[in-house]
This record gives sequence, structure tokens and C-alpha cells, in this order.
Amino acid sequence: MKSASLSYSGCEDPHFLEACTLCSKPLGQNSDIFMYRGNTPFCSQECRQEQMGIDEGREKRCRRRVSKKASSEIKKSTETLVVA
Repeated sequence: MKSASLSYSGCEDPHFLEACTLCSKPLGQNSDIFMYRGNTPFCSQECRQEQMGIDEGREKRCRRRVSKKASSEIKKSTETLVVA
């Protein structure tokens, strides 16, 4: 039989505050929970900081791709104007 604390509103999905998002360590009822971006829980400042670094790296890569794509499109449009 499942404990009521292991389910949320009778659903099979666990409540989002039951485990650390990064390492999946169970979050205790009387322990600190470190939040990030609204509703993302972590068991420690270290896990939260690691996730923040991961997200920052993804965002930088995405910005570089967008910047390269924009530069490429500007170059193509400039070449078209010169040829025409």
C-alpha cells in the first residue's frame, strides 16, 4: 500500500517537492529546499548551482546558434542585393 505522502492528490505521479531535480535525492520534510526558476527543487545549494551552470551553458550555445544564423541570413541578403 502506498503512503499518502508519496502521491499527490491521489495520482501516481510524485509531488514535485519530493526529490531533488538534479540528483533525485529525496527531500526531507524538515530539511531546506533550494528552489530555482519558480518550481524546481534542489536538495542543496551545490545541486542548484550545478543546474544553473548547465542552463547557462545551454543558453549561451543557443544564443551563438541564433547569432550565426542571423549573420548568415544578413550575408545572404547582402549578396543578393549586390548580384541583383
